[in-house]
Amino acid sequence: MRTALPGRATAVAALSVLLCVPAHAAQPTSPGPTGGTGGTGGTGRTAAEAAGAALAARRAAARATAEDSGGLDFRRCPDAEELPAPVRCATLRVPLDYARPDGAQISLTVSKVAATGARGAVRQGALVHNPGGPGASGMYFPLLADLPGWGRIAAAYDLVGYAPRGVGRSAPLSCQDPARGAKGPTQVPADPSPTYKRQRLAAARAYARGCARRAGAALPYYTTLNNARDLDVLRAALGERKLSFMGASYGTYLGAVYATLHPGRVGRMVLDSAVDPDPRRVWYRNNLDQSVGFERRWYDFRAWAARHHATYGLGATPAAVQASYARVRDAVARTPAGGVVGTGELRAAYLQTAYYDDVWPDRAAALAAFLRGDPARLTAQAAPDPEAAAEAENATAVYTAVLCNDASWPADWETWDRDNTELARRAPFETWANAFLNLPCASWPVRERQRPVAVGAQLERLPGTLVVAAERDGATPYPGALELQRRLGVGASLVTETGAGSHGVVGGRNGCVDRHVERYLLTGATPGWRVTCAPHPEPAPVSLDDRAASAHRALLPPVV
Repeated sequence: MRTALPGRATAVAALSVLLCVPAHAAQPTSPGPTGGTGGTGGTGRTAAEAAGAALAARRAAARATAEDSGGLDFRRCPDAEELPAPVRCATLRVPLDYARPDGAQISLTVSKVAATGARGAVRQGALVHNPGGPGASGMYFPLLADLPGWGRIAAAYDLVGYAPRGVGRSAPLSCQDPARGAKGPTQVPADPSPTYKRQRLAAARAYARGCARRAGAALPYYTTLNNARDLDVLRAALGERKLSFMGASYGTYLGAVYATLHPGRVGRMVLDSAVDPDPRRVWYRNNLDQSVGFERRWYDFRAWAARHHATYGLGATPAAVQASYARVRDAVARTPAGGVVGTGELRAAYLQTAYYDDVWPDRAAALAAFLRGDPARLTAQAAPDPEAAAEAENATAVYTAVLCNDASWPADWETWDRDNTELARRAPFETWANAFLNLPCASWPVRERQRPVAVGAQLERLPGTLVVAAERDGATPYPGALELQRRLGVGASLVTETGAGSHGVVGGRNGCVDRHVERYLLTGATPGWRVTCAPHPEPAPVSLDDRAASAHRALLPPVV
């Protein structure tokens, strides 16, 4: 399960005041084969894809050398990207199917700000960013160059963002009319009945058919393996011998797959809020784990609101705050807030509390105001945004296609129903919504799925890498960071923000973490096998009379 992705305006606003998937993860009850480095269609096709990817990268590198410009024609960004100067944009051509490198090509959008060289800094190459999802665009990443805390990194690196295949203007993928998700209210039962489950199963099958109808023959090629191949072509087109990379949430899995396929081409690699890369958990079981993690973070929010009962009046215990939330849920089930916020919109808005503690004051204030007779705050925070509908549908389509293509999923509804019914007894907050989001994978219309890459199976030792994680992260639970570090080998360092759970640690919440990241990117020095940082401060409560919304304190758009 992943959070709804921010719209363009939201992402740009967040940059001025952190950096997901999406994130996200899951795998079949009976895991498929996990030998080798992954692939589909047998060893013959796997070898053809590897050969095609190598050819595409060599051609991109040759063009970069011949043109002495990185091989990409960076110009003023199109208005559609909403990226101001000095950000420059280009397009990168990659094969749709790497087994046919001279066949159909697609174009990926790329953005860049050149290294400033401030204070005599020596350029260290390009730093490429993926914010997660899958389905999120990293096109905004270069905007960090002018923000506090990024000056030394921006002086030494070109900051490069891109929209992965299927995202934004990069061969965009869609599975249904965006208008279907642009209107509220949506009423979702807290405890789904058999009839409601059948309705959602039918909707999931229809969504999967819509993906096949709209994408056609291209649908099987939206995969993590192809995303990693695209990343290597981008590296070559930028004129870089090695890839320096920052990935968050799903981006950590993408980076880990890249490192497994191309260990000799890894430069500096920061992996923030790690997906568990164990092939037995990609992707079905990871999503079950995530629902447990969300329940833990939902408790953290309620405990925080209880500590500030004097401000919000929601209850002096987590259970009492839960009862207040239930009163609001029951109320919007009867009469949607503002005519557009039902229980579905309410749940989606409060899922954000499990991702980012920055939103806790506003969400608590909205509940409190609603219970005092004023639904305006809740409506403002939870109402669907019609202007973001197309972007949200595109993100959901890419998320679904990549996860469904990446691995085998249980095909029988009985398995889903059994696993999630059992899980919902101890993690009711998000379990069924998470299951229904991923349910198209049960009837996914692609005959041959990928085998999950055996991350860490490369023979060549990786250089020092940096994994960053929050101990109470719900979207990508902390055991995934431990597993990722183990698989990356002895050169991997893990920085843990203890006692915290906001998803996406790098970029402004925690100075201790950011100092480790900056030092690593500038010098290559890792801080040690495992080091810890104290948690960032919890947000202060916002009075119901305080009309200034609490600001996002981090520096990157939210990871997904």
